[in-house]
Amino acid sequence: MGWMADETGLDKCAANYVPLTPLSHLRRAASVFADRTAVIYGDHRATYAQYHDRCTRLASALSAMGVASGDVVATLIPNTPAQAEAHFGVPACGAVLNTINMRLDVGTVAYIFDHGGAKIVLADTEFVELAEAACAQMQGTPPRIIEVTDPALPATGRHPTYEDTLAKANADFDWHMPKDEWESLALNYTSGTTGRPKGVVYHHRGAYLMTMGTVISWRMVLHPVFMQIVPLFHCNGWNHTWMMPLIGGTLVCCRDISAANIYNAIADEGVTHFGGAPIVLNMLVNASEEERRPFDHTVEVFTAGAPPAPATLSKIEKLGFNITQVYGLTETYGHVTECLWKSEDWQSLDESARAAIKARQGVAMPMMDHITVTDPQVIQTPMDGKTQGEIMIRGNSVMKGYLKNPDATAEAFAGGYFHSGDIAVQHPDGYIQIADRAKDIIISGGENISSVEVEGVLMGHPDVNLAAVVAKPDDKWGEVPCAFVELKPGANPDEAGLIAFTRETLAGFKAPKRVVFQELPKTSTGKIQKYELRKTAADL
Repeated sequence: MGWMADETGLDKCAANYVPLTPLSHLRRAASVFADRTAVIYGDHRATYAQYHDRCTRLASALSAMGVASGDVVATLIPNTPAQAEAHFGVPACGAVLNTINMRLDVGTVAYIFDHGGAKIVLADTEFVELAEAACAQMQGTPPRIIEVTDPALPATGRHPTYEDTLAKANADFDWHMPKDEWESLALNYTSGTTGRPKGVVYHHRGAYLMTMGTVISWRMVLHPVFMQIVPLFHCNGWNHTWMMPLIGGTLVCCRDISAANIYNAIADEGVTHFGGAPIVLNMLVNASEEERRPFDHTVEVFTAGAPPAPATLSKIEKLGFNITQVYGLTETYGHVTECLWKSEDWQSLDESARAAIKARQGVAMPMMDHITVTDPQVIQTPMDGKTQGEIMIRGNSVMKGYLKNPDATAEAFAGGYFHSGDIAVQHPDGYIQIADRAKDIIISGGENISSVEVEGVLMGHPDVNLAAVVAKPDDKWGEVPCAFVELKPGANPDEAGLIAFTRETLAGFKAPKRVVFQELPKTSTGKIQKYELRKTAADL
């Protein structure tokens, strides 16, 4: 057994082992960065000492309401300070945080309340009626509503308010720190398009390691100014709010995401970093001169979701943004791969080639063990940039599993990897590039067509703002590509012209057979709702 055969007395103890948790970041920051600005939201400015105090009072108040270790506290709040405070205050009393998408229908919110067993819901004034309606539809005991007021909205007066609740709470409350880092930290529901959403359970260890890995991958140093654009109900904002206290960063909250608000925050608050879906990049590229503000520093951006079109990446970098493509899912706490840039190999390439590489999903981030592409038997596919397979993920930032759904959990983890459902190729250097979601592949006459590839070509047209491609049923070929295109203001191309444009780059069978001009349906996280477009295409 080697020289360490005898490990008598070398045991874990309080001095040498502490369970990992992102809560430790804010506890430390309250002392180390006490006077630094932690949170900004309009006129609201909170130092780290004040931020910690507010989170402590929230934990104390919840505990006084009977919230015990392992109970669920839900939120229906946009990206405002209360939502950030809930990320620390809820687990600081031992509870599990369930951030809910405010754009969901009443029935789905009622299902989540029931399925997760929420005891309390913190609801922004704008969404109090949604919370009330969902409570009325529940099968079980409804959660108690605490209203989170906002300066822009009058309070309903029907529920205790968040600020009054904090004011009455104990500022000396002793935080509940996990005894086991595998304890549940958060509950997030998938945005599935069929059936009921699944409850994804996060643990403290995974979130802690996400914060550490992200700092490395994003090349972050002390005191960044981070704008929370990714909704905090979506993978807990990719865990960035838990990360900010680690490096004494400033969190800039934004209730309404618009090009003007983003440019204003960069110019006025000195925002250095943000994450967002490709639709956010498009918003910035296509902003009017009135919406734009000059700034003299490079803004680092993580983007994820549908792969951004190379044309979009090429345009936005000229505006002062450095884009890093990342990839992940709700089940992986957010991003787990990054397109790590190889300056010595890629910097000399022309603009279009660099943009094409930047659209890759890349390699595993530091907190992950192994991420690769395999066939259905979980056997590695050839790394030739051509052979398609499914992205498989293994590492510390993978969910515990699906709440109350052991069969779905076992299926997702078959073969020792999390099965992403995303179809990709792997290049000889190991970099992964998504071809499509499995359900989005178009099979036309036996040929597989990547909707992502067709969308990328359409996005290169100067008149196209957004494009989405889905399968349209076809009597001869089974199905053919159908494009839905959102145009830039004032643009007026015709269908034949756009189809001809795609044929300049794509093989004939890959070119869309129909082009429909309309505003694209989107989720509140900016993802295009392809299932809605499939319904439309089926009726064409």
